[in-house]
Amino acid sequence: MKRFKKIAVYTSLALLPVLANSCTNLDEKAYDTLLTNNFYNNRNEVVSAVLRPYTHANAWITPGQSGWWRLSELSGDQLAWPQKGRHGYDNGQWIRLHYHTWTVDESTVLNCWNLLWTGLGFCNDAIGNIEGRDAAKMGLSQEEKDGFTGELRLLRAFHYLRLMDIYGNIPIVTTVGEPVSPETKPRAEVFSFIEKEIKDNIDKSPNLSKALLGRMSKAGGYAMLAELYLNAEKWSGTARWDDCIAACDALINSTAGGMNGALALDTNLTDTYKPNNDLSKEIIFSIAYDYIISNFAPQWPGDFYHFNQGQINGNPINGNDGVVVIPGVYTTFDDADKRKKEWLLIGPQWKYGSNGTDPVIASGGNEYDGQQLVFVDNIRKNAQGSTVSDMTQGEENSGVRFNKYRLGPLTDPSYRSCDWAVYRLSWIYFVKAEAIMRKNGGVATQEAVDLVNTIKQRAYSAADWPAHAYTTATLTMDELLAELGREFIFEGYRRQELIRFGKYTTGTWWDHNASESYRELFPIPRTQLQLNTNLKQNDGYPN
Repeated sequence: MKRFKKIAVYTSLALLPVLANSCTNLDEKAYDTLLTNNFYNNRNEVVSAVLRPYTHANAWITPGQSGWWRLSELSGDQLAWPQKGRHGYDNGQWIRLHYHTWTVDESTVLNCWNLLWTGLGFCNDAIGNIEGRDAAKMGLSQEEKDGFTGELRLLRAFHYLRLMDIYGNIPIVTTVGEPVSPETKPRAEVFSFIEKEIKDNIDKSPNLSKALLGRMSKAGGYAMLAELYLNAEKWSGTARWDDCIAACDALINSTAGGMNGALALDTNLTDTYKPNNDLSKEIIFSIAYDYIISNFAPQWPGDFYHFNQGQINGNPINGNDGVVVIPGVYTTFDDADKRKKEWLLIGPQWKYGSNGTDPVIASGGNEYDGQQLVFVDNIRKNAQGSTVSDMTQGEENSGVRFNKYRLGPLTDPSYRSCDWAVYRLSWIYFVKAEAIMRKNGGVATQEAVDLVNTIKQRAYSAADWPAHAYTTATLTMDELLAELGREFIFEGYRRQELIRFGKYTTGTWWDHNASESYRELFPIPRTQLQLNTNLKQNDGYPN
């Protein structure tokens, strides 16, 4: 089914001309002047324009480029990209992310800005062209036209949500090239715009179904509302816990469809992350891949994988030996917790299929060249007998590694085709539980406990579970934050979580000290301020 869907998707994409350059230089005309009269003349052309923002979203939602994910996770308390020997210094950009000492000239901050605004521009272009044309002349029914524009408006709202999350105060631009130099709007105004766009278009958008694999839907709209209201106190100044709970209930009750029947929790910890995870029942919105058919493959191995990682996984895909779990996070998982074994990689590494008999030998002239690769829960120069541990002291095997999503071996029929879940039902359970607790003064009710336990129980055997189940006494706010970290490690939400719980700039962890409160927002890149004088820099940062 997934292959059939992807054939249609990529056939349509092949018809798409270059519609735009970018809309990131907000004082300049966002797009080249192109005649579109000879486009949007049939359904395939319309679909190709609708799909264009999704392929671009791969660049900024998932690990692999300097988009939303890297800024969100590498500035938090679980993951880092330390220097490892001669590799990974990269002009100190990952070190500054970990230390919260980034500047207004940071390439990571500028790249995220550019990627998000470019994707938003693709949405604006398609919305304007589809809404401004007669449905029949495009080969569409009016219902199809309304569905496409509703979907695109939800997707545009998703881009705005991420921009507001990272940068706070941003312009609101809904038409290509207008205005020429848009003004910065307060975060609360952006919040209201996003909320209205979602609520105005959620019922116009189609229910989630297999046909919408990797695309925005009514279910995605409710997930966005859940995220919006969960963070409303920080983003708009007003708590919206009841609205958050209502949005969660719409998904928990499966009123907006599902990819494989009604939305439901996956029973196995690995089902959501394996190569054929398009069979998952709990994924609400994802970045979809199908390498076999389309040659469109996940880019996250570049961030996570060691130089010799392919031998571990039974395929040729290696990485840049970049992102690792910071020291001590691994030990926050109980030994009976299946997530510790399934999602994290530590210790001696063996070639795929060898059953622990054929070791992976490190190569490439690094610290352990010619020796078995052994991942360790520390970042220090062990080969030199050093105990100094900081962002510059790593070796090629430093740090526990990512093992959550699986590419599969070359022989897997879904090889390199695992979709990256942006929203999943497990997260919605946690969102509702947190909203209930915050509404109750930070104290867990039995309903909140039941929601969290429903997810956590999957990580334990029947024999081990009774000793690890939460109660209303043990599910404190601090414990909820810790469990969010365990369940959603690597998924992009850690910065948001730390900000909501008041830990992002006040907390300390491994090689990170408390930072200035204004660091909760990233700066507007200096180059954009120079290009558009109507942009206003966030408090605390120089122009």
